[in-house]
Amino acid sequence: MTKFTLAAALFLLICVTAEARDDAPYPGGLAEAVIQIETLDAMRSGLAGTFGDKGVPADESTFVEVCKPVGMKAKQISGSNGWVVVQMAEKYRNPAHKLDAAGEEAYRIMERDPDVMGIWTEAGMDGKPGVRYFRRIVVEEACLACHGGKDSRPEFIKEKYPEDKAYGFNAGDLRGIYSVFIPEQVP
Repeated sequence: MTKFTLAAALFLLICVTAEARDDAPYPGGLAEAVIQIETLDAMRSGLAGTFGDKGVPADESTFVEVCKPVGMKAKQISGSNGWVVVQMAEKYRNPAHKLDAAGEEAYRIMERDPDVMGIWTEAGMDGKPGVRYFRRIVVEEACLACHGGKDSRPEFIKEKYPEDKAYGFNAGDLRGIYSVFIPEQVP
């Protein structure tokens, strides 16, 4: 069993056990967040593979077919669960995806230890108490078409994002994190 598989199984056991209590402030939240984000990341990886392995060039349609559906799915997960799900990064393309304080702390832990795939912590958001689950986003070979060298980025990215910081990655690098805020449920 890999370190991640063992850690994920232990994490889920802890989450399910903690949430089984009647007084749990996050009923169903932590374990479900892990499942939802693993599904979201598998979607991202699968969509990226549809163009990267086939030699299809990265252009604006790539964004529409790969990146946009992931963002839309994150919004759907947020809405259907009452959570806030966002992708965050130190080297962001969209300033709305800049790391906040809790995200920065999680990112630094993952940056120091590549074996850490996920972290959860009690952390509020916009003055509301809750927990945050953070999950690593890893750069895949297909991602390098838009996130590789600065000069090799597609023209539409250079034009649409003149302040772009999301380049200079290699396959296997920490690209960013998924952040899931689960508000505390007050009985």
